[in-house]
Amino acid sequence: MLYSLFQNNMSNALDIENKDINSFINLLHHGDLVEVYTDGSCMGNPGPGGWGAVFICNNYRSALSGFEEKTTNNRMELKGALEALIVLPQILINIHVYTDSEYVKNGITMWIHSWIKNNWRTQDNKPVKNQDLWAQLYELNESRNINWHWVKGHSNCINNENADFLAKSAILKNTKK
Repeated sequence: MLYSLFQNNMSNALDIENKDINSFINLLHHGDLVEVYTDGSCMGNPGPGGWGAVFICNNYRSALSGFEEKTTNNRMELKGALEALIVLPQILINIHVYTDSEYVKNGITMWIHSWIKNNWRTQDNKPVKNQDLWAQLYELNESRNINWHWVKGHSNCINNENADFLAKSAILKNTKK
């Protein structure tokens, strides 16, 4: 039911055709611009968490989401971006990632270079939290043409709202008794 509400919301927002993720990926071609909106959510911190990603390219749209039983909000924000990039093929496409997490955007565009140089230590000489995810995200970021954008959360950006909906729905779906 939640996914059907999401699909209706997406269909009504723009005249874009919804595709399952495999069909969406099969439609991608060299040089395409793929927009990805990602979000993460957590009930408690730590607690059950979810992430969501909305993909848009050439009047097609798709979505993914996932769940972790015990996690943090920052980890789910990272997972949304990471899982979205993992699923996209290595063909030469241009990717614009939109996140409402300054932690993700600043981490991958500014802080990570110092972290790596300092053997995954912060300026305060503490271990970088979520290093496992940051390392994977860095590898993907370095091997692709990705532009990172920050969007204000809950500011009527429909694609960000849809990613948020997916993240929260993943939690609800997996925590029902």
